[in-house]
Amino acid sequence: MDLVAINYAKGFSIEKCASGITLIKVHSPWPDAEDDFTYALVPKELKTIPDLNKNEFDAIVSVPVERIIVTSTTHIPALEDLGVMDRLIGFPDTRYISSEIVRKQITLGKITDLGNNESINTEMAISLNPDLVVGFAINKQNKAYETLQRSNIPVVYNGDWTEESPLGKAEWIKFFAPFFNLEEKAARFFNATEVNYLAARSLASEATTKPTVLSGALYKDVWYLPGGKSWAAAFINDANAEYLWKDTKETGSLSLSIESVLATANDASFWISPSQFISYEELDKASRHYKQLKAYKEKRIYTFANTKGATGGLLFYELGPSRPDLILKDLIFIFHPELLPEHQLFFFKPLE
Repeated sequence: MDLVAINYAKGFSIEKCASGITLIKVHSPWPDAEDDFTYALVPKELKTIPDLNKNEFDAIVSVPVERIIVTSTTHIPALEDLGVMDRLIGFPDTRYISSEIVRKQITLGKITDLGNNESINTEMAISLNPDLVVGFAINKQNKAYETLQRSNIPVVYNGDWTEESPLGKAEWIKFFAPFFNLEEKAARFFNATEVNYLAARSLASEATTKPTVLSGALYKDVWYLPGGKSWAAAFINDANAEYLWKDTKETGSLSLSIESVLATANDASFWISPSQFISYEELDKASRHYKQLKAYKEKRIYTFANTKGATGGLLFYELGPSRPDLILKDLIFIFHPELLPEHQLFFFKPLE
């Protein structure tokens, strides 16, 4: 067997077998998953199909796939970059999709809305006769996927969202590629993203200042913000700024009191990703405490919540994981504008 090079992502691996079959193992479909999931991809052109023990695999998929259902907006850019958007036939809650190409497909009636991800309309999904369903789940309890599997529809889990590094999330394009026999195209696309990201990170290291950064916002009485080992914190670090909670160990979010946040970040130079807020007026209405922050007083708050698709989906959540180079360049421009004087902000915009 030959292992395919996966350099950043920790959640999956790919093996090429001498028989022509490709094995994909997903190690972390959700946080703290106890078991790997193993999928066998069998080329349709194989004249002699190996005798596969179905009990050894969580799904057996004939490739290339012609009809696919995906379940997270983070799956959309991979299909678009691989040039296989015409094979997407179903998605749960299509209003969250921002891709212009996919929105045209939806308008033309080529992509069926399948309801909510946690309770997909299984009858409708089965009637579409997909070759593959790429699932997104927060745990192993998903009755809709079980129903699809009992109907002999292969379901594979995608765990891109569990990755902690920017390039790790982006590398999941290599997970999709074998289902379409497009491994070389995926490698080229990812390599270009990697080169751009590393070049931007290197440029950021030349900055002579290192501003302090706050993130998140209050929800009811709790301030939620990224943990020090999270995907979001990695961007701030790579942009050569000082995330004030960088030494915490959490890979997800922290839940803090307003008093704790004010004590630590009252003088923070910048405030990014203030939850779903898009204007200072909204902040004022939500809490009087926000006005105490230096970043508020100096109007140095930046949000991605105002960069939306045609039907209101947030482009950051859809495209951001596959284009970490664009996120990083935005942050470098915000923290160190002298390094990228010609950059046009893509995801992040100043609060209105």
